[in-house]
Amino acid sequence: MIKLIEVYEMIRYYNFSIGRIGIGAQNGTITQVILTPQANACSERGVAKDLELIEAAALQIEAYLKGEIKTFDLPLNPSGTDFMKSVWMELLKIPYGETRSYKEIAISIGRNKAYRAVGMANNRNPIPIIIPCHRVIGSNGKMVGYGGGIDLKVKLLEIENEHETNYMKSIEKTK
Repeated sequence: MIKLIEVYEMIRYYNFSIGRIGIGAQNGTITQVILTPQANACSERGVAKDLELIEAAALQIEAYLKGEIKTFDLPLNPSGTDFMKSVWMELLKIPYGETRSYKEIAISIGRNKAYRAVGMANNRNPIPIIIPCHRVIGSNGKMVGYGGGIDLKVKLLEIENEHETNYMKSIEKTK
């Protein structure tokens, strides 16, 4: 006999300066960030700890967009293959305000020729912004592919560059 265990993922939507974003959590971990939510999509099922975590994630995304934080402090649980997870873990190592190419990511995970597979993993990143797939560009320096659209990718990089530049200027003034 099979026993059905109900598992609900909670998703809430927020309006940010860059548009509407959905944040999903399940069992105390962030599971997804939705950059292009479907109209009227909403799920309020879930447990209170997930709601608190989603609200914390929303506050951190807002602070990131304002340049107040450069990294996120959230428990993450992206769903994907082991290869995809290795790519996403590598993306977390890209410093704020910097970019890497798909080829550089492939080399850094020890799969030198797997840059197309890295691109596919990047495309399937379920937690964009927090796992910064927007920091990955073509080896020729061009903006290529982003689930939220190239315009949003450029906007996120501009936000990081603006705040990183301001941060470096403030450090120089204290020297």
